[in-house]
Amino acid sequence: MTGETIGVGLAVLAGLASLWAGAREARLQIRLGRYGLHSEGVVVGQEHEPGDDCSTPVIEFTDQEGQPVTFRPVATGLGLGLALGARVPVVYLPERRASARVFTRKHRLSLIVGLFAGAMLFLGVAAGVVLTH
Repeated sequence: MTGETIGVGLAVLAGLASLWAGAREARLQIRLGRYGLHSEGVVVGQEHEPGDDCSTPVIEFTDQEGQPVTFRPVATGLGLGLALGARVPVVYLPERRASARVFTRKHRLSLIVGLFAGAMLFLGVAAGVVLTH
């Protein structure tokens, strides 16, 4: 096997993994939209990773049973930051409180769009290498 073949294989594998993850998140978002319970969360903290420019908000909300739930949004990055003390809409599945997501348009779509764009990029590079050789 040549290095080029391995590279194409890895690009296809990364593209398919990204496509799968995007489809999984899209499916979860659809379930949250249909069956999710809405609540209001409050940003109670900010976590910083060493060498990272962005912080990850820590959000707390109260579920339908009155239990406090703390989570970190899966969609983070530039333009998605939330200030300490900010109130945000939250949606979660009653049977899976860990599935909680910030329920704003940019937080719901940014991860899905990013994963699908990554999939197209990896698969496009693989196809381009195969077609040019």
